[in-house]
Amino acid sequence: MTAPDPLPIFPRITLTAGDLTLAPAVSPEPAASREPVVTLVGIGADGWAGLTSSTMALVEQAGVVIGGQRQLDLLPDTVSAERVAWPSPLRPVVAAMVERHRSRGLVVLASGDPMCFGIGRALVEEVGPQSLRVLPHPSSISLACARLGWPVEDTDVVSLVGRPLASLTASLHQGRRVLVLSSDAATPAQVAELLTDRGFGGSAMTVLEQLGSPAETRRPGVARTWDAAPGSALNVVAVECLLSPRGTRLGLVPGLADAAYEDDGQLTKREVRAVTISSLAPAPGELLWDIGGGAGSIAIEWMRAHRTCRAIAIESDGERAARIGRNAQALGVPGLRVVNGRAPGALAHLPCPDAIFVGGGLTSPGLLDSAWAALRPGGRLVANTVTLESDALLTQWYSRHGGELIRVATSRARAMGDFTGWQQAMPVTQWSVTKPVDAADR
Repeated sequence: MTAPDPLPIFPRITLTAGDLTLAPAVSPEPAASREPVVTLVGIGADGWAGLTSSTMALVEQAGVVIGGQRQLDLLPDTVSAERVAWPSPLRPVVAAMVERHRSRGLVVLASGDPMCFGIGRALVEEVGPQSLRVLPHPSSISLACARLGWPVEDTDVVSLVGRPLASLTASLHQGRRVLVLSSDAATPAQVAELLTDRGFGGSAMTVLEQLGSPAETRRPGVARTWDAAPGSALNVVAVECLLSPRGTRLGLVPGLADAAYEDDGQLTKREVRAVTISSLAPAPGELLWDIGGGAGSIAIEWMRAHRTCRAIAIESDGERAARIGRNAQALGVPGLRVVNGRAPGALAHLPCPDAIFVGGGLTSPGLLDSAWAALRPGGRLVANTVTLESDALLTQWYSRHGGELIRVATSRARAMGDFTGWQQAMPVTQWSVTKPVDAADR
């Protein structure tokens, strides 16, 4: 591989009291001492012919080419480099394999645009963007939208490569267009089954196979009646969502219908849940501890706020812990981690949270102290209760740390003989507080 051009040599300028003098030139750090650049090349289903001439030349000059076996098989005999296939699982070995081969002129092959659901993220993390040259190919997302006439910016994308099928559920909304990046040839049938189970059986599906290659095909159908045999493993499923009139509509904002959850009565009701999530204020990438998970509704709706939000639900009852897992699957956040244990002991060794919700066990000795100690500075803690004993405890903590103390009371209309009256639910006391950045000094 051709070495990068050396840095230009400029004279060093020094100023004296009365004139301007030029000092001797300063040579840059020798090129040999810098880490060799790794070249990341996107290649499509059209193979070698789809690359530009300059990209072909870079691959032909490489000493080692790493990629999936499918990408390596697309290279012609003119590429004399050693070909190394990624093992499975891939992520744990990326750093070691790059370190082993980069001095020989390393090219990494990836499908389409490597920075779009590809190996690009891992390589940036390992070698840094300054040591990585990325040459993308049109992604399967761009090609699929081009074939369908869908604006890319208005299309939701869900990757099922190495991810649970249930993660598709959170993107299903009436009238939305969704592109599903398939894991293998069986994915389209699995998507059709999930759509039908979630009330979207009438949704139009189009399976696009081998996009960009001479063997490109398109197979249309409807989720409820999908019966096509598995085709190519290299496929994208396009879905035009159609919700059945009897299907469960899941909105984007907190406060899903209580009926959306499987529960045994230990469920934060939707009105209080909406207030609670608002107080917790989820932001992308943040981690929540949901202590006393119950049905898992707070953790689930925290994760539904953004695809990168993470949560750990801590629940001492084994049956409830299993129920939380089922609710997470059904509502599209299968990545929710469930810890079956009792706080505060179960909190040990968990990753530092950005926010904590305490929905049960407030009066357990040391629980609030442990939660407060674990919370990062600037993080939020929210606790709900309906008992006088816990009320008194929250009042003490409010007096000590400030924050906001509110009471939420809701009533529902209920039949009373031939008439209708209000039935009041137990009022909920909520304390919410942001941990000061200097809390360690307190």
